[in-house]
Amino acid sequence: MQSSDWNDFQAFLAVARAGQLARAAAAMGVDATTIGRRLRRLETRVGATLFEQTREGQVLTEAGEAMLAEVEAMDQAASRIAENALSGGGVAGNLRVSLSEGLGSWIVAPALRGFVEANPRLMVDLVASSGFLSPSKREADLAVTLSRPRAGPVIAGKLSDYTLRLYATRGYLSQKGLPEQPTELARGHRLVGYIPDLLYAPELRYLAEIEPDLAANLRSSSIIAQHRMIAAGAGIGVLPCFIGDSDKWLVPVLPERRITRSFWLVTHKDTHNLARVRAFKDWLTALVARERGRLLPR
Repeated sequence: MQSSDWNDFQAFLAVARAGQLARAAAAMGVDATTIGRRLRRLETRVGATLFEQTREGQVLTEAGEAMLAEVEAMDQAASRIAENALSGGGVAGNLRVSLSEGLGSWIVAPALRGFVEANPRLMVDLVASSGFLSPSKREADLAVTLSRPRAGPVIAGKLSDYTLRLYATRGYLSQKGLPEQPTELARGHRLVGYIPDLLYAPELRYLAEIEPDLAANLRSSSIIAQHRMIAAGAGIGVLPCFIGDSDKWLVPVLPERRITRSFWLVTHKDTHNLARVRAFKDWLTALVARERGRLLPR
């Protein structure tokens, strides 16, 4: 077999993890044509087809599966070499962290300055969005998810519980009335919530825990958008307490009705001991401990 460019192996690894050329290209910061060219060159050099094209994207062939383990080992070795070469005794390199919008925007982002000032040679990608990147597919170095992964080469531990409850503005309640029982929410009130068929985690189904058959009529896939709608007086909705209690314009509705969820910290078993991963994990664990009162208010 002819020698291959490391970029070709990186393209192979990106497609294997992403499952699609376009997503792999976006992750690598190149176009899909470049990824496709690198894959064809690699397949020519190894003399085997590495992916099959399906409706959903690219699926590894038997030869591709065999190569994946070897290339992942190469990637881990390259990460360790780069980390040791760049660090000079400190943490360096690139770190990608995937979190929910709420935790990422209200808890982590405001505190992140301290972490990067303590680790100036570390580049941090904070992916705070509606959905999670997967450490098991090596899309992220760490992820904070809403449930413990049931499978995959990952290490997971509970980061913290957190509580949620209903909120609305005083203006909305003065106009529509303050519900005293959960059954009153279905009569004459506008409810804000998630779009059911776009939920990225079943743990986001909140309203049914307040009262069976409740349904939102102002819906968004974004907790940030939901917060803004509630804060604008559009209706009543469920928010994490660390969001709702921090907004002076919002007041709890049926405050005794609380929902509890959990954040889980997930890393890949092969990279959880990298210095940059350990550093962020320790920092995040300490941050969440300091913010416990906002996550689990009395």
